[in-house]
Amino acid sequence: MTRAADERPRALWRDRSFSTYWIGQGVSEFGDRITELAVPLIAVVTLAATPTEIGALTAAVWLPNLLSLFIGTWVDHQSHKLRLMITADLVRCAALASIPAAYLLHMMTLAQLFAVAIVAGTARVLFSTAYAPFFAALVRRDQYIEANSMLSSTRSLSFIAGPAVGGGLIQVLTAPIAVLVDAASFIVSACLIGRVSVVEPVPDRSDAPPMLRRAWDGMRFVVGHPLLGPSLRCATTVNFFSFIANALLVLFASRSLGMSAGLIGLAFGIGATGGLLGAVIAPRLARMIGVGHTIVLGAIMFPAPIAIVAVASGPLWVKAVILGVAEFLSGVGVMCFDVNLNALQTTVVPDQMRSRVSGAYSSINYGIRPLGAMVGGLLGQFAGVRPTLVVAAVGGALCFLWLLPSPIPGVWSVAELTEERPGPAPAGP
Repeated sequence: MTRAADERPRALWRDRSFSTYWIGQGVSEFGDRITELAVPLIAVVTLAATPTEIGALTAAVWLPNLLSLFIGTWVDHQSHKLRLMITADLVRCAALASIPAAYLLHMMTLAQLFAVAIVAGTARVLFSTAYAPFFAALVRRDQYIEANSMLSSTRSLSFIAGPAVGGGLIQVLTAPIAVLVDAASFIVSACLIGRVSVVEPVPDRSDAPPMLRRAWDGMRFVVGHPLLGPSLRCATTVNFFSFIANALLVLFASRSLGMSAGLIGLAFGIGATGGLLGAVIAPRLARMIGVGHTIVLGAIMFPAPIAIVAVASGPLWVKAVILGVAEFLSGVGVMCFDVNLNALQTTVVPDQMRSRVSGAYSSINYGIRPLGAMVGGLLGQFAGVRPTLVVAAVGGALCFLWLLPSPIPGVWSVAELTEERPGPAPAGP
């Protein structure tokens, strides 16, 4: 349910509810950057994990997304999405806090890291499926791209400062203790989200079909939609190949390039300025060349720079620069892709299906990530890390081919799109 049509428009940053959520999201994002660097380093340095084990750990983080269709279908029928988001934040806090506790008690193992990854990943799925209808209730339709740009800008800022700060904290406090900062960030996020005032849509439970049927309807809607279907195939392809690379990137930078945790964090932080630039220019680029063309451009720019990392050589500072440049270009691409695609998706999905459509989309789009991470770990183990990164770059860049035959390249702005109502379900399973 969107804001009343007669509400006087005002800048999003002056909207108290949106700005409160925006700050909470930003705090959480900064904490996440520390954990994303710390957990692989715990596995590599402290627990001497192999490339295959690193790939499996990365896969475990995203494995719960395979359940997101069913979680989203359940969330669709819940009246208080805001409470679910707060609950998800608190669960993630508790899961992450167990890492420094186990470290101080000398009980930390790979098995615990896997358990934390799965619990925190499940909570993240709950948060994201509840977030879809929450966002539509929080922001006016004409501000979807602006809101996504602002939220993505904050996320990009976290990628600039977060890894650098995280790398420093890891070197001073050790990686397990640094994770405690991320755990605390979820408490701050939960408190701020709890202060947001928003009118949530009341779910229609009258004559509701069984949960499995509703889940099937959500999946059918996504796969068969002329815009959502091709974008899902494109995003799934790029996620598969990107996670082949992501599973190995920290390991490659640490072992093959000889970079310290601080230097890796610094390179990631400098490179992440590309994400900030991409989030800022994504709405402007969409106005210049159209939303659809911006999505296609971002789909290519996001994965292709991985190939630059694969050929990195020379002095240590050169390797750090190459990693930073690759991250910069990739950051510009992913924001051009995400900001506009998220706005497009929010525009065409009916209110009563937002959580299950989000779940259906994520179950495939994010559910492929564990497979990509596992493939990356195996390829890195048996074929070598550098060749695996090249495969990831080339395969990921070809994802744009899914978009070309679809209506997406012809979409100039989300204003021309209409919310598509789901048709009657076909007979049979």
